[in-house]
Amino acid sequence: MRFVVPQFIEYEAKVVGPLTFRQFVYVGIAAAICFILYFSVPFSLFLVACVVLGIGALALAFLKIGGRSLPTILANFLRFNLAPKMYIWRRKEEAITIFKKEEIKKEEVKEEELPLKIAEKSQLKKLRTKIETKTK
Repeated sequence: MRFVVPQFIEYEAKVVGPLTFRQFVYVGIAAAICFILYFSVPFSLFLVACVVLGIGALALAFLKIGGRSLPTILANFLRFNLAPKMYIWRRKEEAITIFKKEEIKKEEVKEEELPLKIAEKSQLKKLRTKIETKTK
């Protein structure tokens, strides 16, 4: 029996035009604050506040960093910084050793002094050859 695997599980429905409900709330709150500021503060301060609020609201609504929305990133940042942390450090008790650099004199080594062994094929290579050729 074949089952249909659902696609786009994290898809949010568009509620108001091209905006999701969450995006609409961010932009709507910024617009409401700007509306209140229009009647309560001087016009120059109103313009500066609206530009800052508008950029912040648009960033919260539409900015994604690494596939995650800005509110998610900010929530994770705050949760990490406010959560208690436990750092554990265990000191290893080791004796301090001081190494002196010794000068190694290069001596001429005669070829006769070094016994050279010519190794046969390793057992692993023999086993590989047997397996590849399927011989016993």
